[in-house]
Amino acid sequence: GAELTYAVEAGSAGEAVAKEKGWNYNSVTSQADALMEVQAGTSDAAIIDLLMAATMTGEGTSYADLVYSTEGLTTEEYGIGCRKDSDLKDFINFVLAEIYADGTMQEVAATYKLEDALVEQPAATEFTPTEGGDVAYIQEKGTLIVGITEFAPMDYRDESGNWIGFDADLAKIVAQRLGVEIEFVVIDWDNKIMELDAKSIDVVWNGMTLTDEVTNSMACTNPYCSNAQVVVTPAA
Repeated sequence: GAELTYAVEAGSAGEAVAKEKGWNYNSVTSQADALMEVQAGTSDAAIIDLLMAATMTGEGTSYADLVYSTEGLTTEEYGIGCRKDSDLKDFINFVLAEIYADGTMQEVAATYKLEDALVEQPAATEFTPTEGGDVAYIQEKGTLIVGITEFAPMDYRDESGNWIGFDADLAKIVAQRLGVEIEFVVIDWDNKIMELDAKSIDVVWNGMTLTDEVTNSMACTNPYCSNAQVVVTPAA
């Protein structure tokens, strides 16, 4: 693998793998762009999330001529990122626990063929908002702003241009429980922590791997989805 050039998303777990292995890599803005690089022949391979590779590559998909190796380079889990010390994290954990217990989360996962990737949620613990905390701030302004990238099956647009996907649908449930509107904002993945701290978004909910960098910079929820980094190449 050393002499190949791998397309990776800047700031992603895939980029971290390439760095760690000392491979040649091109950093691009999104995982979708990494696939385009391989399709165009400007990179030999891409390192992207298994959940995206399974949806986007192979027969009957957008990238029918690309395949991914079933041997993952890593195994990891997705979490949802909030501002440091944010009570929104606890609120999201509370909602996920409830919708896991009542089967809603499993139904949403099945819509996107992600049942096998679902991580069991612990039993719900009572949620009490912090005075002057993030939950109060979001309810006061009336909008939950969700930072995402175009990333099927987690967050992507349907034919009418509305955001759907496993993450988008779960985020809509959380906004509903908060009693606020939802707004999806496409961010540069490399700047996710900055966007959160600047309050231009309230949460990063986009198939985010719980890396050390992420867990040290954000308040992260319980893991809710399992994932792996895989290598995508042109079909032989």
